[in-house]
Amino acid sequence: MKQILTFLAIAFFVWSCNQTEPKREVKTYTIKQFMENTKAFGSSFSFDEKKILFTSNQSGIYNAFVADVETGKIEQITNSEKSAIYTSAFFPNDNRIIVESDNEGDEIFHIFLRQEDGNLKDLTPDSMSRASFYTWYHDQKAFIFGSNKRNPKFMDVYEMNIETFEPKLIFENEGGFNLGAVSNDRKYMAFSKTIIKQNSNMYLYNKDTKEMKLLSEHQGNINFRPIEFSDDNKFLYYKTDKDSEFMYIMKYNIETGESEKVFSDNWDVDYAYHSFNSKYYIVGINKDAKTEIKIFDKNNKEIKFPEFEAASIASVNISKSEKYMTFYLSASNSTSNLYFYDFETGEYKQLTNTMNPEIDKNDLVNAEVIRYKSFDGLEIPAILYKPINASKDNKVPALLYIHGGPGGQSGLGYFNSQIQFLVNHGYAVLAVNNRGSSGYGKTFEEADDMKHGDADLKDCIYAKQYFASIGWVDTSKVGILGGSYGGYMVAAALAFTPEEFAVGVNIFGVTNWLRTLKNIPPWWEDYRQALYKELGNPDTDSAYLYEISPLFHAKNITKPMMVLQGANDPRVLKIESDELVEAAKSNGAIVEYVVFDDEGHGFRKKENEIISNEKILNFLDKYLAKKEEIIKEKE
Repeated sequence: MKQILTFLAIAFFVWSCNQTEPKREVKTYTIKQFMENTKAFGSSFSFDEKKILFTSNQSGIYNAFVADVETGKIEQITNSEKSAIYTSAFFPNDNRIIVESDNEGDEIFHIFLRQEDGNLKDLTPDSMSRASFYTWYHDQKAFIFGSNKRNPKFMDVYEMNIETFEPKLIFENEGGFNLGAVSNDRKYMAFSKTIIKQNSNMYLYNKDTKEMKLLSEHQGNINFRPIEFSDDNKFLYYKTDKDSEFMYIMKYNIETGESEKVFSDNWDVDYAYHSFNSKYYIVGINKDAKTEIKIFDKNNKEIKFPEFEAASIASVNISKSEKYMTFYLSASNSTSNLYFYDFETGEYKQLTNTMNPEIDKNDLVNAEVIRYKSFDGLEIPAILYKPINASKDNKVPALLYIHGGPGGQSGLGYFNSQIQFLVNHGYAVLAVNNRGSSGYGKTFEEADDMKHGDADLKDCIYAKQYFASIGWVDTSKVGILGGSYGGYMVAAALAFTPEEFAVGVNIFGVTNWLRTLKNIPPWWEDYRQALYKELGNPDTDSAYLYEISPLFHAKNITKPMMVLQGANDPRVLKIESDELVEAAKSNGAIVEYVVFDDEGHGFRKKENEIISNEKILNFLDKYLAKKEEIIKEKE
């Protein structure tokens, strides 16, 4: 009897191990429902610290909004329907605000004053020049901004008194300098100057004597980037990666010329700054694709505030009184929301609700950081989104998502609705941080220089081996999708390795590097040499750039391709996509081409995001997943 029971127990164990886990009911949502999620970013306290200014696309395009801290009421205070409006700052003593806007994505931004009655006044009205708000002077009687009105290639530095609103030129920029900080006494300005992406210098400019002093004399590739001056104007804080893979914080003594380390970590310090009167010191660390925030008091003691499970805090902003703080909270399956925090009571409250209430958070997925080895053994970090019901018995199609750049990074947090939308409809997504991505040390970031369309593309191809190893991806159905530089990678994949991916979705991607690098917008002049170092100089490296440009190899494209483009794009000109589409079609490839006449580099209008993502899903369903109902519907 005992032997029979033992046998039955073993048989039951074997049977139970062979059972597949039942599928969980997952509701699928339309892209319109996902686009009812809103994006919110930025924050500025009103002069009385009772309201918070931020940017949101709740209206269908980015506009300015104000949240009342006490009541929680949110009010839309600009009403643009064509061009996105981005908030900069509240005025120091009233409820006027500064915003920026361009013309339907052309990136010729102007600075506007939004009066308390709602009227907008263009403070930088020259139609041909670009302006950018930088910061307030510490006394808040004027603000500082940049403009390329005098020379389209470089941003001169101006100040604008808020009594007269007359711009005053305070630094004529002839050398491609980038403003990093201004001292409280207005005497000093600190600049950086990019030599190449991995090498930059730092300068101290004395407004009284007009002397420009190099602070970073060095050999080799080292970055130096100024952050801020101390309250007493005696020190300059800056970031550097000298003798390190990662950026850390130093401070420079203006009188003695000596520097000392302030803060370092085993990851890049993205940003660091003091609150208005230096009661707190805030540090943001790019820790394995997730921002980690640290706040210290004057005694260098770390301040603790509430911890949020499986979520990350970003964009910390402390009020002028140093009593309050705003920050954004997000997770990979939860949209980013604006929060208000009271240092004295330790209480916090959520000010925005950016997630569409029709979407159940449990139907979305938590992403995870994974790593896999590429062709040469280099470890490639990536963010994996696994559909809820994917399994070895229910294999799913997959997409590689390639970020922009070059030098961008995909991270954790609610990256965008597009990824969760595709995952919700049954596609695994792997957001690849191929070599050349930022955030993993300067050696990793330099590893794709003059190797584009080759080493970085191989990193993407080797992700297919990772898919094979996990067992729940249908490796015969792997596509590649990306925007800007990521779009280039899509076109490169289809042209240079035509059998590796089943489909490609190219969103305003570069296809002809010769043209793109010759037509860099004039306001990118200070970054031109850095791009040439990484990608090649069109005057001296034309043969190489020809070889890495997918347009000239479009005869190899055989797999279905979708191309999306904004007609007003100043970075990747529409002709780039026009010519690739024409060449691929003449080769007999299946191509779907979508152009938005009212968009630039990146789609800013919800209506256009809905259209583009609906078309992307239909394309993938037909040509990657090969869903029969879609094929029949199209036929």
